[in-house]
Amino acid sequence: MDVVRTAIGLMSGTSMDGIDVALLRTDGRGFIERGPFLGVPYEADFRQRLKRALELARPLTDRNGRPAELRDIELELTQRHAIAVMAFLERFGISANAVDVLGFHGQTVLHRPDEGLTIQIGDGQQLAQTTGLSVVYDMRANDMVHGGQGAPLVPVYHAALAGKFQQAGQAVCFINIGGISNLTFIGTDGRISAFDSGPGNTLIDQWVEMQTGQAYDPGGEIAGRGKVVAALADRYLASSFFRGNVRRSLDRGDFAPLRAGEASLEDGARTLAHVAAASIIKSAGFLPEIPSIYIVCGGGRLNGTLMAEFSVMAEGLGSNVLTAEEAGFDGDAMEAEAWAYLAVRSLDGLPLTFPGTTGVGAPVTAGVLATP
Repeated sequence: MDVVRTAIGLMSGTSMDGIDVALLRTDGRGFIERGPFLGVPYEADFRQRLKRALELARPLTDRNGRPAELRDIELELTQRHAIAVMAFLERFGISANAVDVLGFHGQTVLHRPDEGLTIQIGDGQQLAQTTGLSVVYDMRANDMVHGGQGAPLVPVYHAALAGKFQQAGQAVCFINIGGISNLTFIGTDGRISAFDSGPGNTLIDQWVEMQTGQAYDPGGEIAGRGKVVAALADRYLASSFFRGNVRRSLDRGDFAPLRAGEASLEDGARTLAHVAAASIIKSAGFLPEIPSIYIVCGGGRLNGTLMAEFSVMAEGLGSNVLTAEEAGFDGDAMEAEAWAYLAVRSLDGLPLTFPGTTGVGAPVTAGVLATP
């Protein structure tokens, strides 16, 4: 009989806006019972520290390399995750003894799949010592050792959630619009395909922060006042990333931000929202069939302008678009939930990645277990 465990997933994504904490009871297979969720935002100063970590990681060729300043940031990041776990337990009245494992993503600071190199900072052993809980971390590296792209890892969780739609004979595509967008497609035959689909929130956030000092465009309001600058949109959408049959995972720096003076604040935000939407449609062209339904997760689903653009494009091809909430899920919690699910699968030695998700040669498990 499969063991049902209680796991907490911890996610800090490419948007670098905070820590998502979610609880899941699962056997790592078909049984999923979703629990509470908490978002813990980073202060502006620490977001700048994480941006500094990206710079420090850029010249690294050893995934375990930690220059002194990067190590300091790693320890601070880990401590913030420990504090977030304790705050979560206190907020929802959960005993630490009731939690079997933490699934710890850490913060990706470098991802070069063509070089077989991925670096996530976050000290799993320190997190285990500080919280007194077992931790599964470093879940990307083994996939790359076996020839995979190291991303995306969430698809196996998406596939577990897709059952009710599959039973209705629908081809389902989950879209996570984070800093980078990725998709998971579950066909009518149950086949899984997954890959990064292009820039998500990062380009929009970078543009808005450069122009206004605020971290993002709330609700897509700024973009809603602008118009698409076709030449700029075409420049992004002409990227070689959207050509060829081999899908690859993306790093935050793979698409350069707009430069000052290339557009007004509003037109730049609108153009980049259009690019985020069109990127999904272009990448979905590599799927084996047109999705019946798109389920949109991640922070990008809250950008009304982006969602309106995407809905028009998808519906023009015969697909319906739902937010995660409209589909009965929590779009903020889903990635953190996935990391809880992956941690349980890792404990049982189950595969986390597959040829159809990361391009790995055969299904592989991954993750390092740290105990207090």
